[in-house]
Formats: sequence, structure tokens, C-alpha cells
Amino acid sequence: MAGQLREYRRRIRSIQSTKKITRAMELIAASRIVKAKARVAASRPYADEITRVISAVASQTTIRHPLTTERTDPRRAAILVVTSDRGLAGGYNANVLRRTGELLELLRAEGKEPVLYAVGRKAVTYYRFRGRELAGEFIGFSEQPGYDNAKEVADALIARFLDPSGESDRVDEIHVVYTEYVNTLAQRPVAHRILPLVLEATAEPPPGGPLPQYEFEPSAEGVLDALLPRYVESRLHAALLESAASESAARQRAMKSATDNAGELIKTYTRRANAARQDAITQEISEIVGGANALAQVS
Repeated sequence: MAGQLREYRRRIRSIQSTKKITRAMELIAASRIVKAKARVAASRPYADEITRVISAVASQTTIRHPLTTERTDPRRAAILVVTSDRGLAGGYNANVLRRTGELLELLRAEGKEPVLYAVGRKAVTYYRFRGRELAGEFIGFSEQPGYDNAKEVADALIARFLDPSGESDRVDEIHVVYTEYVNTLAQRPVAHRILPLVLEATAEPPPGGPLPQYEFEPSAEGVLDALLPRYVESRLHAALLESAASESAARQRAMKSATDNAGELIKTYTRRANAARQDAITQEISEIVGGANALAQVS
């Protein structure tokens, strides 16, 4: 009984230490959610305005730009997978990788060869373990991505998309798979095509009012050459920020669940320790009473 009681107490101390760690990680993740949401909100005005400008340029001209023109018989598609650098975030990474798997099957069914790019150590480790070749790896900034990080990723993808050396390495489409932040309790993995741009004709008025009329200097082509890379960078930056907020929210939920489970385990082992202690006391009393009765019978 004494050995069992010591074992229960050892487990309680161990679980209490783990509970302190998970509680601290929960609070850190909660504080990062607030900052990540503020960064997402701060990035939206720039993204909205550059989208309006590009929409105005595209609607007022008839030029065919490489970043906006669908290619005939596309054969290769780049996929950027955005995961986290660290674990302990519940199903956050698994959901993104599952959504990527669905996109891979779809592209292969369309006769396109996928080319993988990975953001975050979890995606890099996942595909390396399965022997999948990665065309690009970007790690170390999943929780706090900056615009420079988005530009680095965008430059690599655009260079592959506009590869002038020939069609052997060039990709015809660029897709991004990331986790969209809905709220603290809900995040969903999504896949979007960012290149070539999808231009749709519509009779509905554009959000934010009528598009302004521009005079293009030196030319509309030059304006698009300058703006479209910035547009792709802003889209990727928004995706990275959404993923960072989703990662923190998923980690907060996972750590809260772990903390609650630790509390339940402590209660369970405390009850078992009390029962073991009571059994030990009862056994000691029984032994004392038995010894006293034996002495009385001898005398």
C-alpha cells in the first residue's frame, strides 16, 4: 500500500508540473492571437486598395499580361503549403496537409504535375519523411510572419512562373493552401489559386464605390509589371498572417484541453491516493488490533 501511495503522489507531482507548462503555453497563445488579429486587420487596407487598382487597370485595358493570362494546356502547378514551425497545435497542421492532399489528387486528375513549396517545419518534415521532393522550403517565421518573408516566397514562385529559360521548369499555375482564421473557435483550411489571376466580368458595382479612371505612365503594361508582383506579395502576406492567427488559436485550444485533462487526472489520482492511504491506515489498525488480541490471549 505504501508503495502504491508513493506512486500516486509521484504521478500527481508530474501532472501538476505538466499542467503549469500547458497553462503557460495557453496564455502565450492567447496573447499572440490578439496581436495576430491586429496584424491581419492592419494588412487589409493595403490589400484592398491594390486589388482595386489592378481591377481598374484590367477593366480599362485589353492587354494580355503573363500574370493574368490563362495558359493553353497547363502541365505543371506549384502548390505552396503553409504550416507551423512548432507542434502542440491540435489538428492545425494535419488539416492543412489533408487539404493539400485533396488538391494534389485534383490536379493529377486534371493531368497537371504538382510542384510543392513548403512554409513551416511541419510541412517540410512531413514531405521529407514521405520522400517527396520540395522545390522550396521556408521556415522560422510561421508564428510572426513579416512582409519580407512573404516577398521572399512570392519572388521564388513568380520567378518559377515566369521562367524565361524554357518550359522544362516553368509552372503554369500557383496555388496556396493555408488556414483561414474565422474566429477563436473556428479555423478552416482553404486552397486558392493566385496565379494566373482570375478576372471575371460582372454587372455588380465594385466594393468601395466606382473604380477610378487612370492615365497610365509609361503604359498599362508597365503599371501591371510593377503592381502584379506587389499584389501577389500582399496575397501571400495575408495568407501567412491568417495562418499565424489560426495557429495561435489552435494552440490555445489544444493547450486548454491539455490543461483541463491534467486537472481531471490530478483529481482522479488524488482520489486513488486518498483511497490507498485509507486502506493503509485501515490495514495498520487491523494489524494493531490483531496483535493486541494475540497478546491478550497469550497472557
